[in-house]
Amino acid sequence: MSESEIPSLPRIDGARLWESLMTLARIGATDKGGVRRLALTDLDRQGRDLVVQWARELGCTVRIDAIGNIFMRRAGRRDDLPPVMTGSHIDTQPTGGKFDGNYGVLAGIEVLRTLHAHGIATEAPVEVVVWTNEEGSRFVPVMMGSGVFAGAFTLAHALEQRDRDGISVDEALKTIGYDGAQAVGGRAVAAYFEAHIEQGPILEATGKTIGLVRGALGQRWFDITVTGMEAHAGPTPMALRQDALLAAADIVKEVNRIALAHAPHARGTVGCLDTYPNSRNVIPGRVQLTVDLRAADDATLTAMAQALRAYCAARPGVTVDVREVVYFPPQPFDATLIAALEGSARALGLSFMDIVSGAGHDAVYLARVAPTAMIFVPCKDGISHNEIEDARPEHLEAGCNVLLRAVLQTAGVAAREVAA
Repeated sequence: MSESEIPSLPRIDGARLWESLMTLARIGATDKGGVRRLALTDLDRQGRDLVVQWARELGCTVRIDAIGNIFMRRAGRRDDLPPVMTGSHIDTQPTGGKFDGNYGVLAGIEVLRTLHAHGIATEAPVEVVVWTNEEGSRFVPVMMGSGVFAGAFTLAHALEQRDRDGISVDEALKTIGYDGAQAVGGRAVAAYFEAHIEQGPILEATGKTIGLVRGALGQRWFDITVTGMEAHAGPTPMALRQDALLAAADIVKEVNRIALAHAPHARGTVGCLDTYPNSRNVIPGRVQLTVDLRAADDATLTAMAQALRAYCAARPGVTVDVREVVYFPPQPFDATLIAALEGSARALGLSFMDIVSGAGHDAVYLARVAPTAMIFVPCKDGISHNEIEDARPEHLEAGCNVLLRAVLQTAGVAAREVAA
């Protein structure tokens, strides 16, 4: 169904969406205005229970799979058709905000509420999904629930992962009562939409309301160990030192240079640095650091990784071990669904732009098994993964209205049941 074929539609209730976000944010609320609701904790259970309650109030059926993903289904006129899905996650970082992930889930709930309130039936069923452990702040790997759903790793591997206290995913799911019986994945999905705050500054800086996400940057993560020789800081001449930290500092600068050389979509970050023996008057003999490289296409990402390895191999006076620990290939999103989002934004008179996601999202895994697209809306100062994360109600409302129209265009409208 094209944009022009969609009957006259109501708008979503922006105040209701905002109130839902604020209500969910009270579960795990922090003193600084953020949210701490780690995956598969009791607070996560409370958040899940609330969202499930809202879905059941709308007559949705609720199914939970073996990794704890929640599927809240509004039946279609042809319920045998593959569902149109939308959703995200409600687990947060230890110092997280109110909107990361939560907006995508509650925008989906608001779409269902709007359809319900106005008597709009769809041809295909519509499902809102809550994915388990997207953040990876308690359990690794990140994007766990969607990763198992898409076959990126096995259910057994995910269930055996443990947190810092030795608690396994399997144990945590059972404790909170979300160890579902449904098989994970292996079923057809007509389309998947995910609405999200941008988590970056581009939309706000350009004055655009809607980001049409063309795809997600590929990622290569490395653990690097630089080994030199610890020695006394006083008696050892500068020219005779094997300073591991000095070599590591050069690598940090090179990571930055590599990313700048592949602008505009390349990224290079050193986020962790561990120095041994970490004493004021001892030349460091060993440094461990992490490197995060990202790019929009695989050729660029490969070239960046090769440049990093070549530079590390040529460091004099030290040995450098480079170990790749994560590889996510760049993931383009579905052109037809992006076009549906663009048509929705145009019909609503909203400003929009093409954008690339620098962060990983559940949509990255869903794109491996179903047509997928994302909607970004601005967040204040581009800040996310932070208790002061913020977004404007009118932007959240706009993104949800775009989502509503795109979902209906994809799922199809049983037109005679649309209220006047």
